[in-house]
Amino acid sequence: MVKQIKIISLTFRYFKGLQEVTLQPDGQDTNIYGPNAAGKTTLFDGFYWLLFNKDSREKGKPEKWIKTLESNGEPMHGVEHEVIGVLEVDGKRREFRKVFTEKWTKKRGAATAEFTGHKTNHFVDGAPYSEGNYTTEISKIIDEEAFKLLTNPSYYAERLDLNERRKLLLEVCGDISDNEVISNNKDLSELPSILENRTLDIHKNKIKSDQARINSRLKEIPNGIAEIKRVMPDTDGLNEEMMQKQIETLRDRIRNKEDEMNRIQNGGEIAVKTNRLREIDGELLQIKNEIQAGSFEKISAKRQHLSKKNADYGALEDATKRMEAHVTRLRSQIKENEETRARLRDERDKEKESQFVYSGEDSCATCGQSLPIEKVEEARKRAEEQFNTRKSQTLEQIVSRGKTEKLLADQWAKEIEQITDTIETNRIKMDALDQEIKELVTGIETLESSTPNIASDPVYASKLQEREEIERTIRELRSQSVSALSEARLEVVSLRAELESQERKYAGFDQIQRGQKRIEELKTEEKELARQYEELERQLYLTEEFTRTKVQMLESKINAKFRNVKFRLFETQVNGALNETCKILYGPNLVPYEDGLNRAAQVNAGLDIINTLSEHYKVIAPIFIDNAEAVTDIESTAGQQIRLIVSKEYHDLYVDKAETHTGGV
Repeated sequence: MVKQIKIISLTFRYFKGLQEVTLQPDGQDTNIYGPNAAGKTTLFDGFYWLLFNKDSREKGKPEKWIKTLESNGEPMHGVEHEVIGVLEVDGKRREFRKVFTEKWTKKRGAATAEFTGHKTNHFVDGAPYSEGNYTTEISKIIDEEAFKLLTNPSYYAERLDLNERRKLLLEVCGDISDNEVISNNKDLSELPSILENRTLDIHKNKIKSDQARINSRLKEIPNGIAEIKRVMPDTDGLNEEMMQKQIETLRDRIRNKEDEMNRIQNGGEIAVKTNRLREIDGELLQIKNEIQAGSFEKISAKRQHLSKKNADYGALEDATKRMEAHVTRLRSQIKENEETRARLRDERDKEKESQFVYSGEDSCATCGQSLPIEKVEEARKRAEEQFNTRKSQTLEQIVSRGKTEKLLADQWAKEIEQITDTIETNRIKMDALDQEIKELVTGIETLESSTPNIASDPVYASKLQEREEIERTIRELRSQSVSALSEARLEVVSLRAELESQERKYAGFDQIQRGQKRIEELKTEEKELARQYEELERQLYLTEEFTRTKVQMLESKINAKFRNVKFRLFETQVNGALNETCKILYGPNLVPYEDGLNRAAQVNAGLDIINTLSEHYKVIAPIFIDNAEAVTDIESTAGQQIRLIVSKEYHDLYVDKAETHTGGV
């Protein structure tokens, strides 16, 4: 059901420049004539203030603009600034009245009263109302935002930003689901499978991210190919197969020459003498073992025993240090625990000493009247009960925490006692081990000093002398082959240098092969990335085609709601992308509201919008049309029109409710 609101009359007393004016449209369309600054807009300001405590430009703080001025520009004092509005709401008349006055207070002993502020009195159908109840009554008739949209033709176009306009249009006309859009365009049939449960915006962001990644990689690939080609060795004039044969020949020559060097170094007599040296070394070792075998076994056994005792001592020492560190930590925790319990005792004593003090109000915060004694006493008892309950709970929490802290301290003290006993036991064990270690060290030293000296044995000394004679003979034999060996070494060095040079050149063929393989891999990757990029471009086109289709459907659905006004919700940018907007177009030529549309067309566009919004809100409200003189053919509306017309013909406000002037103010 549509609610209809009409203005029957508006009375202004000392409201801005209107000292005593009554407007009586009686629910009809009304023309109000007058020169500039005669008070036409003030009529709308008064109606707006009556309902929402602001002027038509939504300025609050009425004390700054509501007062009537004296001839010297100073505001009048001691008068009541009043607006009375009689409205017809669905055929029933309602009277709303607001009175704005200064508050003057005369203090005891003072000769004159002093200004102490302002107050506003509210009345509905002759009965006084609080500000809150008055506001509730107004909200039952019309919401403030709906009032602004339905009473001011320029409000939607000039006060709302693009997002607010778009949001309201979608509320009026309803959004279009993705399925409806896809069903309307067969080219979009595969879009759901591409999105994979992602929203359109998220998928578009993913496409842009993937394209940026692919673009970055596509830029890197040519540089990578160029770098591979740059570092490829020059193999022009070289034969791979021939070089491989040359390398094998060099390796054979080096092996032959090294065999020759070995034969020189290991000549026949030298080999015999060298074998005899090995035999003598074995015999010397056997003689030494036979003489010192008993002493070495005893020393070895004692060293093993000593190693075990040292390990046992170290393990006990490490364990004892860890326990001592733990005891130190526990003692620190006990100290902190004692400080915590001391603080809790202070908190407990302080809480016990706290007394209830009542600080409630004994007068009504709204009207200032004193409250009944029983109400005050009831509030005081309730506050005291709450205080005692909180105090009891706080004390209980403090005591509980203190007990917990004490239990922890006792546990830590007991743990320290147990660990201290263990440390003492470990120290006794360590002292015993230390004594054993000292005894073992002494025993080992005694055994080592009593071990027989192998050099004094005649058999051992004879063998050593034989060994020295054989070594001297070997040195003499080798000096004879030094010259031949030196020549062979120089030739091997030369052959190795030549081999390394040939191998470096030959390696170039392998490097080229690997480089060409990598280039092919990069080219394959480049083709694949280009294919992926083309697929992303196709998907991006589909998402934009989806948006274009939805825009066309949405604009068609929205524009069908209006008679002369059309809306453009998106604009196509140079790169083909769509940019969100909410442009108002008017008339057969679809002239933009903001660019090139004259004032008359702007007013009629606003009235066309109001007609549609009235259907949406199911409210028909009075419409104030400022500068209506600019419009020769005003758009018809279901709502009552109050046309404010600038005219030099009248010196004061003049009201006309029909084609001819029927009355004045």
